[in-house]
Amino acid sequence: MNTTQFNAADSAHDTEIEAQLCAYNAAFDELGLRFRWDVHTLALLAMIDGEQAQISAYIEAHHGHLLKAYSAEFLSRAILEKKSARYPAPLPKRVEGASRSTHVAHQSEVGSRRERVSFAIELPALAGV
Repeated sequence: MNTTQFNAADSAHDTEIEAQLCAYNAAFDELGLRFRWDVHTLALLAMIDGEQAQISAYIEAHHGHLLKAYSAEFLSRAILEKKSARYPAPLPKRVEGASRSTHVAHQSEVGSRRERVSFAIELPALAGV
């Protein structure tokens, strides 16, 4: 690849990330959620397989109070449906802006009815929350 091809690939990647951020943030707004994601948040969540699992991990890590009224599955599905209506492409695995080893811890917990995986993620604080 030459320099022009690298720049074009980076530009396309940046456009993809911006589209993802806009779709997620619009979905949060439509659902009345006071979440706001940035590139760093996307980079951290991109390390988790599956968009619904990414959203669930974020909710569990930063908005656990919502789990008193709604299940993580319900919330993540509602968010993903709204996001996908705006931009159906999944979050790419390569998102610039986060260190893989220092920000994500993965641990399994066993629930009473089924095994569930939870993720403890260090994400930046949200503005206005």
